[in-house]
Amino acid sequence: MYTASDLRKGLKVQIDGAPYIVIDFEFSKPGKGQSLYRCKMRNMITGNQLVQTYRSNDKFDEAGLEESTMQYLYNQGDEFHFMNTETYDQIMLTAEQIGDNIHFLLDNMEVEMLFFNDQAIDISLPIFVDLAVTQADPWVKGDTSGTDTKPVTLETGYELQVPPFVEEGDRLQIDTRTGAYVTRVKE
Repeated sequence: MYTASDLRKGLKVQIDGAPYIVIDFEFSKPGKGQSLYRCKMRNMITGNQLVQTYRSNDKFDEAGLEESTMQYLYNQGDEFHFMNTETYDQIMLTAEQIGDNIHFLLDNMEVEMLFFNDQAIDISLPIFVDLAVTQADPWVKGDTSGTDTKPVTLETGYELQVPPFVEEGDRLQIDTRTGAYVTRVKE
């Protein structure tokens, strides 16, 4: 059981039977009376956002969330199939449930899947993934357009800006939290 004073960014709580994650948090102490906690939260199932003000004596239930290691198998259209690495049970998630993580999924990749009441609601990828460049335009020496990057397409179809020395066939390390180029992987 949490109180309003326990609320912090990233904390997961249960409100009206649904899991919420605290996105933003403000504390204020008026001259008289109780402390106030203004929170912006996101429903982890529907994605709806909620802005609410709580008093210091308000209580919250802990969100009954469980994590399990799953292996990404394949996709059929907008359906993505995962297998539990311990029980071999298979679970399907939609592209909408996976969100931007689609850009970084590789076959047989292990991910952490988050469950609420035995229902899969989210996946967490490794922080860094190595992806191959499938299409990169050559950089024109002497190009003085003012940019020191060029667009490339990765094996998952994801497009991003990288330094001009990156060529087709290179493997790049990508930060899955931001979708940004980190470094070229030496093989």
